[in-house]
Amino acid sequence: MFNFIKRLRKRGILSMNQRNVRYIGQYNDRRLYPLVDDKLKTKLLATEHNVNVPGLIGTIQYYHETRLIDRIIGQRSGFVIKPARGSGGKGILVIVGSKGEAYLRSNGSVVTLPDIRRHLSNILSGLYSLGGSQDVAIIEELIHSDPRLEPYTHEGVPDIRVIVFKGFPVMAMIRLATRQSAGRANLHQGAVGVGLDLAAGRALGGVQFNAPIEIHPDTGATLKNLFIPKWEELLELSAKCFDMSNFGYLGCDFVLDESHGPLLLELNARPGLAIQIANQSGLLLALNHIEQGRAPKNLSPKQRASYAIDKLAKLS
Repeated sequence: MFNFIKRLRKRGILSMNQRNVRYIGQYNDRRLYPLVDDKLKTKLLATEHNVNVPGLIGTIQYYHETRLIDRIIGQRSGFVIKPARGSGGKGILVIVGSKGEAYLRSNGSVVTLPDIRRHLSNILSGLYSLGGSQDVAIIEELIHSDPRLEPYTHEGVPDIRVIVFKGFPVMAMIRLATRQSAGRANLHQGAVGVGLDLAAGRALGGVQFNAPIEIHPDTGATLKNLFIPKWEELLELSAKCFDMSNFGYLGCDFVLDESHGPLLLELNARPGLAIQIANQSGLLLALNHIEQGRAPKNLSPKQRASYAIDKLAKLS
């Protein structure tokens, strides 16, 4: 056991206790948690700081407003409904088209306006929220994923997680939906995680349920050929999330839209550690580098992103 722990330390693996005490506990002010636990607050904050997010169509806060959903969505045949305080992709309803007076989900199933109103009521009641507290429904513009990523996902839109420490991007991965994950980019439900080279946004290797994988199980695409367009722009946005949120240790989740480029989906003050498995490398080497003062200070988000590409990428 001692030798196993020693090997983990040598590879810079960050443990759960270290993450909770040394990084989340020390660098994340609990008073700020509502800014990231509520997706609507995050969206409004990002807009104030010129961080691109999916377009906001409207919100529903009260049960009587569910009757107005047809007016809110208007003639749109595509949109997304999500709970403001949801987690793990729960409660997200993605509509990709219409069929007569009904709507189509990405898996081809049909939902009606009464179905949507019931879903909205479930969101408001707190069915999907953290702690079951009353919630708000957010209606957003539909994301059209960059076509270069389409071969690597089943139905759902891939999302990109970047860990940011004191303003510096330190590790990244992309989460790819599968049939097993029901089109959700959720690793615990069977999505594929692919580690990304911090220097260029290219795939390092994939995992599903923590086991190595080279081919997407549903599309047959070779994961090592995956790369993220507009990588430097995405890293700069992730660095900017530190300035707008004041969280020292942060997970930033993005999607890559065909027309608008990188868009911030949400922030996470307690990002998980599976990103280390996807990258087959630990977070501690880069975290220690920054914590020990070896990274320059007073840099702009663009400069911090460049430093991550030029220096931190070599530590993993």
